[in-house]
Amino acid sequence: MTTPLRKIIHCDCDCFYAAVEMRDDPSLRTLPVAVGGKATQRGVIATCNYEARRFGVRSAMATAQALKRCPGLVILPPSMDKYRAASAQILAIYHDYTDIVEPLSLDEAFLDVSRATHFKGSATLIAQDIRARIEQTVGITASAGIAPNKFLAKIASDWNKPNGQFVIRPAEVEDFVAALPVEKLFGVGKVTAEKLQRLGTHTCADLRNWSMADLQHYFGKFGERLYDLSRGIDPREVCPTRELQSISVEETYSVDLPDLAACLAQLPDLFGKLEGRIRRSTTERHINKLSVKIRFADFRQTTVECLGTAPDRMLFQKLIETGFQRGRQAVRLLGIGVRLTEDATRNQLEIPFD
Repeated sequence: MTTPLRKIIHCDCDCFYAAVEMRDDPSLRTLPVAVGGKATQRGVIATCNYEARRFGVRSAMATAQALKRCPGLVILPPSMDKYRAASAQILAIYHDYTDIVEPLSLDEAFLDVSRATHFKGSATLIAQDIRARIEQTVGITASAGIAPNKFLAKIASDWNKPNGQFVIRPAEVEDFVAALPVEKLFGVGKVTAEKLQRLGTHTCADLRNWSMADLQHYFGKFGERLYDLSRGIDPREVCPTRELQSISVEETYSVDLPDLAACLAQLPDLFGKLEGRIRRSTTERHINKLSVKIRFADFRQTTVECLGTAPDRMLFQKLIETGFQRGRQAVRLLGIGVRLTEDATRNQLEIPFD
């Protein structure tokens, strides 16, 4: 029995936060605009428009650095209520075409339109119509990728940005993927990409020369994923409900915390915020780990975890103490959180810190 053809759309709004701000204030449309934190408070850029990107400004860049690259950059604080309202409008549009929608964030989602009846089932025309409705209804533009699986649809949505779409048909998958640089593969970050390149592997065509056993030898379980992705294989389903995996709070400090005592002094405030966030959560998953994240003044970062069934200030204190010893210097960011699991009966005995 042949597997039915899947038609997956990845829809991604163009510079979402900045686009909403420009929609509400048309005078911003010709200016370089970014949404993010203040440079004086070590803020970072959440997103920026394409005018700002011409100066080299990008998401996750320190605001101070962005201003050096673009002195005329207009920086706006986030207006999350506006963004959530726009996102809700967009989500309602998606659901007019299919119930199989997997939101990834406020501004992007996967849609499985394999069984959609609109436009005689044409995923290309459905994506085109969705984008037109988003522009007409919400007042911003979106780009889309259409492909037989999530991995390829995600790549395709970046192909004709902004305000465009790109289709990868089943017959085109093999040649399209062969030419992809390895860093385009889902899960391949800077370190893995550099390792592959040192091994003489630059494209997916190169990667296909590796056996499964060799990939597992060099990359462990992730080697199986590399083997499949280099051939355009991605069996993941579009999941309408995405379970919450963790709950956390963190703070980037305008003045570095100079020592361990200063870090521990911040714990009561962080702990109170975490408890509040857990209370407001509607997830039915259970806590099975506690974690602490520390970013030092030199931007090195460490994470420490232990098993636990509930937030525990003493355990968080021990985790902070352990993490701080790894850097032994001033701290610019401190965060605490819990990781969640579906299994309420899992053994919760504390284990040594990772």
